[in-house]
Amino acid sequence: MSRWRPPSPSSTAIITRAGFERLKAELDHLWHTLRPEVVRALAAAAAEGDRSENAEYTYRKKQLGEIDRRVRYLSKRIPSLKVAEGTPTDREAVFFGATIELENVDSGETSRYRIVGPDETDAKLGWISIDSPLARAVLKKRLDDEVSAELPAGPARFAIVSITYDPA
Repeated sequence: MSRWRPPSPSSTAIITRAGFERLKAELDHLWHTLRPEVVRALAAAAAEGDRSENAEYTYRKKQLGEIDRRVRYLSKRIPSLKVAEGTPTDREAVFFGATIELENVDSGETSRYRIVGPDETDAKLGWISIDSPLARAVLKKRLDDEVSAELPAGPARFAIVSITYDPA
């Protein structure tokens, strides 16, 4: 008997134009370049004979499965995404696509984040998902507003120091 698990909450289907183009390019690369190479290598490994002890064959089968899984995901996800074009009319408030600078009220440390779609988050660049607790807390807030967010490390309070929007 299997354990029932509730479905995971769906992520917001919004993305920047650059993120959308990156996902389309990834799908194109996987389907037209990488997958044919792996299929050729798999066929060559299969031609070597006994597949039960053929590490190359096993590796290529797993690699092909990973590629097909990602292609399936992207093929379903890309058509459902809504590209956010332009900047909001009220540039003094925090909305999707904003780059914000926050100051931790308790420690005084400042951090810079950009609010993007869940498909294009990148911690190294400071790009956070619109679905993240911090992004949810700052949405529709204005300069010098104080916000509280329940982060994985515990609750934190921030003050909004700056709000900018990249040119579209």
